[in-house]
Amino acid sequence: MIKRLAIIPARSGSKRIKNKNITNFFGKPLILHSLEVIKKSNFFHKIHISTDSKKIANLGLRLNIKTDFLRPKKYSGDNVSIMETLRFVVNEFMKKKLYFDEIWLFYATNPFIKKKYIF
Repeated sequence: MIKRLAIIPARSGSKRIKNKNITNFFGKPLILHSLEVIKKSNFFHKIHISTDSKKIANLGLRLNIKTDFLRPKKYSGDNVSIMETLRFVVNEFMKKKLYFDEIWLFYATNPFIKKKYIF
């Protein structure tokens, strides 16, 4: 069986739209739209919200998605690339002896994602 990791980067320090990842969008925080679809797909062994915010991490708990670790501030700035963020997450899981065959990236700001797009 292929072990897949879904990573959803969602830092707290958005400059243009304050708290954009948790802004209410059609009745719920923006990030929950993506998380619900990813969770319902049953395609991933692990879903990880890569965030520096306990508030954002706690939103995942509504769907029984536990954030195993928070992202340090040094990986949460404006000039940190998505690759640096992904590398940090994968390395943290490797330290915990958790390995994955595939790493998938989803954005918290994609409320129109559908399950059929994942397959």
